[in-house]
Amino acid sequence: MLSSIFEPESIAVVGASNNETKWGGRILKNILSDFKGQVFPVNPKEMLVQGVPSYPSVLDIPHEVTMAVIAVPAQLVLDVAEECGKKGVKGLIVVSAGFSETGNEGFELEQKLESIVRKYGMRMIGPNTLGIVNEPTHLNASVIGRLPSPGPISFITQSGTLGLAIADWTIDMGLGLCKVISTGNKADTDDVDLIEYLDKDPSTGVIAMYAEGIKRGRMFMEAARRTKKPIIAIKTGRSRRGAKAVFSHTGSIAGSDEVYSAAFRQAGILRVDTIDEVFDAALAF
Repeated sequence: MLSSIFEPESIAVVGASNNETKWGGRILKNILSDFKGQVFPVNPKEMLVQGVPSYPSVLDIPHEVTMAVIAVPAQLVLDVAEECGKKGVKGLIVVSAGFSETGNEGFELEQKLESIVRKYGMRMIGPNTLGIVNEPTHLNASVIGRLPSPGPISFITQSGTLGLAIADWTIDMGLGLCKVISTGNKADTDDVDLIEYLDKDPSTGVIAMYAEGIKRGRMFMEAARRTKKPIIAIKTGRSRRGAKAVFSHTGSIAGSDEVYSAAFRQAGILRVDTIDEVFDAALAF
């Protein structure tokens, strides 16, 4: 089902905007620039968005929609997700912030969102994500300005800001990337799901990760052991101050550094300390 997110035939952008400084405008522009499938802006206040006919809601689109990017204020996300479920949308990328990373109230909102996603059998990246890039399908459903050159490295990052910086850096350096995945809060799709998906993805040769916290630790280790592809990881939150900063960023608990180091070794994951080392190691495979 993650193929509905990474390989969609059609995309709705809810919160699409003519203002390219807004995320709904920037992401729509990026999708339109390279994606070959159908794209449907959703904005009840506009008839045309970036030259493309706009619809008041997902339910008004007279075509099937495989995946929806949601870029609206947090208080509107549940209604939009419900409409997506009724429409038969299979995958969601929820860019909107204001969920578990903000505290108890946001956590409750995220649980309700998760419940809607499960009710309709959808898959979701996010919330609080900067989106995804899948170079082989020319899909840039993110705030990253340019598609990278083709390459074998797929990069999973819980930090959207870092993912943006890495993509720009690899483009400037001429390094190739296959996928860039900003996981956000991992309410539905987490590292386990992504490792399993990328293990079967013929375009991915190496899995690189920037991890602030791991959910489903035992299953993560089992998935890492099973994969036939090398995994290289940076794990943040080494100090108590760092761990606290990680929680405030994505609502993720960083955990003991020593525990992670031991777990990574047992799972066959190569742990490194810098972005340069990630790509040096990835290019060596």
